[in-house]
Amino acid sequence: MPAPAFPLTPRNVPTVQTEHRRIVTPIPVPQSIPILQKLRTCEPLSMSGQPPIIWDHAAGVHVFDRFGNQWLDFSSGVLVTNAGHSNPAIAAGMIDQINHGLLHNYCFPSEIRSQLVDLLCSVAPEGLKKAFLLTTGSEATEACIKLMRTHGLKAAGKRKIGIVTFTHGFHGRTMGAQMAGGVPALKDWIVNLDPAMIQAPFPDGFRQKDTSFDVFLRTLDEAGWTPDDVAGVMLETYQGGSASFAPVEYIKKLRTWCDEHDVVLSFDEVQAGFGRTGTFWGFEHYDITPDLIACGKGISSGMPLSAVLGRPKLLDQYPPGSMTSTHTGNPVCCAAALACIHQILNMNLVENARNMGRILAAELKRIEKRFTGPVGAADARGLVGTVQMVVLGTTDPDKALATDIVRRCYEQGLLLFAPVGVGGGTVKIAPPLVIDEPALREGLSVLENSIEAAISNIEQTVSQ
Repeated sequence: MPAPAFPLTPRNVPTVQTEHRRIVTPIPVPQSIPILQKLRTCEPLSMSGQPPIIWDHAAGVHVFDRFGNQWLDFSSGVLVTNAGHSNPAIAAGMIDQINHGLLHNYCFPSEIRSQLVDLLCSVAPEGLKKAFLLTTGSEATEACIKLMRTHGLKAAGKRKIGIVTFTHGFHGRTMGAQMAGGVPALKDWIVNLDPAMIQAPFPDGFRQKDTSFDVFLRTLDEAGWTPDDVAGVMLETYQGGSASFAPVEYIKKLRTWCDEHDVVLSFDEVQAGFGRTGTFWGFEHYDITPDLIACGKGISSGMPLSAVLGRPKLLDQYPPGSMTSTHTGNPVCCAAALACIHQILNMNLVENARNMGRILAAELKRIEKRFTGPVGAADARGLVGTVQMVVLGTTDPDKALATDIVRRCYEQGLLLFAPVGVGGGTVKIAPPLVIDEPALREGLSVLENSIEAAISNIEQTVSQ
């Protein structure tokens, strides 16, 4: 049985005291060990992968434990708290709804659900005027798969059911979402993979050097597929494990190809939507409009809610009562989402993400050049960035190095989630969109110092 990524043995670490960070105990905190051990006893091993920090409360860009420590958050709770932790307007909206006395209503009509779907349709691109509310990102991507295939079956019969996704892509952890995803390790337990799902190489320019659209067409040809076999294409707006965008020309050609062959184009915006990339929708960077959008995470800054937005001809394929969800449009979650979207718009958080993103991108490129070799690639767009750690002279992920960097960061008061991406070798940066320049630069300084120290430690070990 593999060991958890981060040990529970407390380490004496230097005291930290800045405006944004405070570390005054060993890490992990000795008094927190019984809580961590209880979690590891009662929960699956899979739940033990994150830094051993007991969150007590959080506000804005900061996370606190109850032992006097404060972290500058570069995780947003895995890209969720776009409007900041415990945003007062979001909390107030939820409290008002709770006090109003409606906490659940299944699919029975409610005014607050009508307000949210109306708002979502108003911020969606022209033509995408239907919204289907769900709970998780996986539910949203699975709904997209269902809608794409249903359209294909109606358009051309049983042959047109193929779904094309991309290598290294992540669309969630339910079975259909994992089969559609491009992470082989997430499919090992599935005995019979869906033969009508294939992955094309994602044109990131790092591991996939040929970024031409010809690669997509060759992938279909090598699989023995024609356009008449393809119901839909689904891709993350940027690859969640690397913050890599595809070339604009590639996506434009993909949009044209889908139009020519009646193929539904779905963008997985679960991580990218609601301002994260410096535009309200991440796909705006490509200057195209998809047919379906799967979104979640930043939609509410904390409550479990997701949505599929799309063209009416696609969302209206199922008759009344046949495509629903038990907690669709939960009233409290709707209140959170309404307040969150208004906060993103009213606080100009998209613009802030764009402005802070320029700093993040420039600093990560500087770090990439400084540590060429162990840092294989560094990318950023808006307030999402990644540093891909690799085995020297290769593009093979270095999970141990990435994990050591994350540990060094949280011991100094900078909170990151565990490494992600190909082979777990990617350090991901995703602060709440309310972050300002001093906080961003402080966090990046800690990150750079941690990278330097982790690489130096390896070099010293090798020399010995």
